[in-house]
Amino acid sequence: MLTWGEFRRADTELAEDGRGLFYYFGVGLAFLATTRMDGAPRVHPICVVQTGDGLYGLIIPSYKLADLRRDGRYALHSYPLPHNEDAFNVSGKAEVRTDAGLRDSVIDAFIHEAGRQGPPLDPSHFEAQTLVEFLLESCLLTRTTGHGDTSPRHRIWKAP
Repeated sequence: MLTWGEFRRADTELAEDGRGLFYYFGVGLAFLATTRMDGAPRVHPICVVQTGDGLYGLIIPSYKLADLRRDGRYALHSYPLPHNEDAFNVSGKAEVRTDAGLRDSVIDAFIHEAGRQGPPLDPSHFEAQTLVEFLLESCLLTRTTGHGDTSPRHRIWKAP
């Protein structure tokens, strides 16, 4: 498993393309797939934060957080785009991070993202949320010429 920074150093172009798809709408948006206790998949929308060397989520107490604490396997998939079917997907293991300085920097990055809309947020808004880092095992980038493209281009990456 690699951190986002290690992935970016291993394949800068792919990491930038992926970040662009996660941040297409101005903030990091993805669908998070986790594994329920019975083994079935569970999917949730989530804001992701790519900052420094990591890819993070701030997750409220929920089934998705319980899934990640019990079985860290995850997949993140970018939101659908309005003009084509380009997509980015990463998978690996999620790990809870308890470092207060890291948590503060991720919260600060989210609050100050250029594309974030809505009322100003105070860091206390995140008190009940758990910081999770998404470590990468593999990713898939799909590029298309528009909706209905019958020849999409795929690029697969796997951690060494």
